[in-house]
Amino acid sequence: MTDETNDEQSSLSTVERAELLMKQDEAIAEKIDAGSSVDEAAESSLSEFGSESHPEQVLVRVAKRAEMLKEGNQPYPVHFDVTSTIEEVRAHYDGKLEAGEETTDVVGIAGRVLFLRNTGGLCFVQLAAGDGTTIQGMISKREVGPESIKRFKHLVDLGDHLFVRGRVIASKTGELSVFATEWDIAAKALRPLPALHKELSEEQSTRKPYLAMIADEKTRTMVRNRAKVVASLRRNFDERNYMEAETPMLQTVHGGAAARPFTTHMNAFDIDLYLRIAPELFLKRLLVGGIDRVFEINRNFRNEGVDATHAPEFTMLEAYQAYGTYDTMAELTKNLVQRSAMDTFGSHVVTLADGEKYDLGGEWKSITMYGSLSESLGEEITPETSVKHLRDLADKLGLEEEAAENHGKLVEHLWEHFYTEDPHTLWAPTFVRDFPVETSPLTKSHRSVPGVVEKWDLYVRGFELATAYSELNDPVVQRERFVQQAKQAMEGDDEAMDIDEDFIEALGIGMPPAGGMGMGIDRLLIALTGATIRETVTFPLVKPLK
Repeated sequence: MTDETNDEQSSLSTVERAELLMKQDEAIAEKIDAGSSVDEAAESSLSEFGSESHPEQVLVRVAKRAEMLKEGNQPYPVHFDVTSTIEEVRAHYDGKLEAGEETTDVVGIAGRVLFLRNTGGLCFVQLAAGDGTTIQGMISKREVGPESIKRFKHLVDLGDHLFVRGRVIASKTGELSVFATEWDIAAKALRPLPALHKELSEEQSTRKPYLAMIADEKTRTMVRNRAKVVASLRRNFDERNYMEAETPMLQTVHGGAAARPFTTHMNAFDIDLYLRIAPELFLKRLLVGGIDRVFEINRNFRNEGVDATHAPEFTMLEAYQAYGTYDTMAELTKNLVQRSAMDTFGSHVVTLADGEKYDLGGEWKSITMYGSLSESLGEEITPETSVKHLRDLADKLGLEEEAAENHGKLVEHLWEHFYTEDPHTLWAPTFVRDFPVETSPLTKSHRSVPGVVEKWDLYVRGFELATAYSELNDPVVQRERFVQQAKQAMEGDDEAMDIDEDFIEALGIGMPPAGGMGMGIDRLLIALTGATIRETVTFPLVKPLK
């Protein structure tokens, strides 16, 4: 039998196909009730419904489900007396029993069936816990009776969730096992598992991550490591007396970052809304309200390109500290990253997906944007360098002209040419400091260098991991910056921010001087593991199949 599903090639609408499959399920149940065998019901249904039907393996399993119901047995029962997890049994007995040794300890365990060997009067089944820990179940004709073992051989398939109660023993080969006195199906799997001895394709892993979690230890580990990293960040903030907040996902004005937003419409108010691109402007309102240390870990949405480090929906950490600066946030960010590595992997030196070691420990390097660009060009570039001269330099380097260009955009464009095209240029953790004012409308002007702002971007292994500002809190200057952004939008810059009058009004109440930082959780996982962003996101958005 094969499991060549026809879902992707169906000529029917979604509703039509769902109704057809429902009718097929009902037809199989009717055939089972009428006395057909499982195989007979499956074969009859396949010929009756044709190419739009369930795959053959699914039909057989649907028929087994129907047979269980006919016999008065639930294929999806409510409760089992699970006394121990597979992990707990492993932890307690591993290495303590000799081959063939038996105990009188009785446990009730449950797990997914990953292996079956149905031979003679003794059946072997490998059960897996959610984290991949496995244990062997042994079903003996002598122990459970001839009818029970016959039923086991007939009903149980790979992928089913199975409950087993029995004594803990070591088999003759020394395998830790549960010697069953009773068993039952805890949840019948209607679709077969992929071949566990073969690596899943990237397409399978991305579109059906639940399969990857079952079949691939790396995927399970990523889900758990992501949880550990987020827990580490929250503990760290809690110890620093930061308060966690939640701010709106739906916003009437998009702002807080230079990015293209998603738009939607709210019927109740009959207004257009934006999915937020950043929580920044609302977290700053909390500073105005007296929450002096605040952070948020939540989703952001940006209607832009997709690649190894960019996704349209991603998890963002932002934090703000009253009376801090971008220097304060640099120390905070370094500690957050280093401690998350230590809490998750036990070291500041992490092992990447390709086996390479990467050191996040110690002090991190700092460079300035204007200084490093001047060094690469072989001439001094300052905030006074003209747009024309910068454009001439860009033309000589063959850089494409952008729709809306100004001094700041050209400086960043030139800098990126030298420092981001080759990831090894900024391989070690590096703070790139002091950006052009034109590209940083929410940032305070530098204390000693005119024309630049107190902003840094943190680069790790050649990609941007985090950013931070000494936050602009002058409402008059903020309005000027917003107006400049609005003009850039009219000139064709679709990433420019709108004018947020409510935020300016909040600043007018008085926001204390503050440092703020933002870091993508997905990118932090990339930095710690060497994975792509799709591998760090549990359920990445993918383009639907036709």
